[in-house]
Amino acid sequence: MGRPPKHDADRLLDAAAELLAAGGPAAITMSAVAKAVGAPSGSVYHRFPDRPALLAALWSRALHRFHEELLAVLTIERPEEAIRRGARATLDWALRNPRDAAVLLAGAGDLGERDWSRQAREDTARANAAIQDALTELIARTGDTGPQATDRMLLAAVDLPYALVRRYLRAGQQIPPHAADLAEQAAAALIGANDRSATD
Repeated sequence: MGRPPKHDADRLLDAAAELLAAGGPAAITMSAVAKAVGAPSGSVYHRFPDRPALLAALWSRALHRFHEELLAVLTIERPEEAIRRGARATLDWALRNPRDAAVLLAGAGDLGERDWSRQAREDTARANAAIQDALTELIARTGDTGPQATDRMLLAAVDLPYALVRRYLRAGQQIPPHAADLAEQAAAALIGANDRSATD
């Protein structure tokens, strides 16, 4: 068997993620990635034909890694548990994967989505649609048909966890382990508030 390539795609993307975490999307250039891994620029161009392709791959890798973990909990049979664990999963994942979390926090727009290939944009759209479908199905499984159902569930499972991740990472701070507990507790409180209002 031949030796694995010294500068494989994942290593280059890891370097790009490090550059983004330290200096934002503008810090990611083909030459900066090459320098970070001690490779000639040609090694980067061999894996990615241009900067938009590199940025699209960086985004896609982070997005799929996160969605894989989030989808696993959003589809848990009991909707209340799925919402609580969905809120927790975001913080747990970001704590374990701060560089990928910084990529997602930057957003596809700041990573030059308009310049990505059509295939890369469609891949992102499919990944986002899968999460949206899971959230829609989760709302339906709660049996809550009230006008606040969608906002309540999205606040619990999406908005509050995202706000916690954003607060720490934007300040350059490590996400503390207790943040996941807080996200889950907040989700449980929102679900409990809904249950109480239904019986009043």
